[in-house]
Amino acid sequence: MFVDQVTIKVAAGNGGNGAVAFRREKYIDKGGPAGGDGGNGGSVVFEVDEGLSTLLDLRYSKVLQAPHGENGMAKSCHGKNAEDLQVRVPVGTVIYNDETGKVIADLTDTTQRKVIASGGRGGRGNIRFATPRNTAPELAENGELGQKLTIRAELKLLADVGLVGFPSVGKSTLISVVSAAKPKIANYHFTTLVPNLGVVGVPDGRSFVMADLPGLIQGASSGTGLGHQFLRHIERTRVILHVIDMSGSEGRDPYEDYMTINHELGEYKYKLLERPQLIIANKMDLNDAEEQLELFKQQLYEGKTEEEREHLRVIPISSATRMGIDELLYKAADLLEKTAEFRLYDEADMEQTVVYKFEPEEQQFVVTKADDGILTVTGPAIDRIMHQTNFSQEASVQRFARTLRHLGVDEALRTRGAVDGDTVRVLNFEFEFKE
Repeated sequence: MFVDQVTIKVAAGNGGNGAVAFRREKYIDKGGPAGGDGGNGGSVVFEVDEGLSTLLDLRYSKVLQAPHGENGMAKSCHGKNAEDLQVRVPVGTVIYNDETGKVIADLTDTTQRKVIASGGRGGRGNIRFATPRNTAPELAENGELGQKLTIRAELKLLADVGLVGFPSVGKSTLISVVSAAKPKIANYHFTTLVPNLGVVGVPDGRSFVMADLPGLIQGASSGTGLGHQFLRHIERTRVILHVIDMSGSEGRDPYEDYMTINHELGEYKYKLLERPQLIIANKMDLNDAEEQLELFKQQLYEGKTEEEREHLRVIPISSATRMGIDELLYKAADLLEKTAEFRLYDEADMEQTVVYKFEPEEQQFVVTKADDGILTVTGPAIDRIMHQTNFSQEASVQRFARTLRHLGVDEALRTRGAVDGDTVRVLNFEFEFKE
């Protein structure tokens, strides 16, 4: 089954908790702290696998969960770091942040790998908090939470040349003639339900990859038919072969077909009409094809300058008799040599891009009044501190209070009217405010 789009949740592992422990060994006077650090959580890493051609392996997974780090142990033993979760995907897979729509990774090389969700850092054990003034701290950190997000993985085929056109114009037959691809060929519309790739050999020794895309119809760029689903596979192509049934065997007008498909390409993103295009007049072995070709050229060149006509290359062929096939391959290969790759994404579309510009500092916390009248403190910094605090340890609770005071939470509560003895809610915990 060909699957080229999957939405899935990924969750990196949490860091292990640091330990509170003390040395109790013979001949060592007064011992000392010996609580080890927690291990780091595993990350979710996507990497390219040349043997895959579909995202089917991800379709039936609801969550990709990396393992958590081990907790720290006594005798200064560090908890084991968790292994990363390796997720294999085909070449040409693009990973989007489903919430923001930004590109996290574009995996176009066989050696590429990308960390999609980073594992949490392990918490520090009490051996890390020893100081000359506090030589036996009863304090340790919990590990940090691993990143969690929902991603959308899309497969966009890596092809140099893409075949476009209405259903039943002969695209599948053409790719079967010029390559070893074996697409299903039948005399009805939408025979091709999935894109087909083939390596094409030019008689002079050059080669390129060709993609046969399911037939487009009017309205494809806005979601009609199969075109909207598979237009993404032409995004990476450098040259477009626009295949037209010049015999009009389906009762359609070749010039109207040409204009309709070009309109759909122009409406789709990534400026597909800016790419060089060869017009393939197919089925020239059938009756009336020669007359239709002359009429098509008249309509195509009407009102055009000599330079504009030069860019509108029409190559008559017959896939059935192989007429014009070699000329087509030579011209496609020549055009590829002169055409650079097209950039799909701007910097603004990419996630984790360093852009040096002024941005206001992210607000660490906010103080609001809940429906029951209790002052509530929330924010990303508060979430992180709460998770790293072990509330069963008095020293850890005291450190939590000092950290909130350092962030300015106490002052913000006073500004909102908090007085001695008031209840303050931080996440699911309630505390008594003390001056």
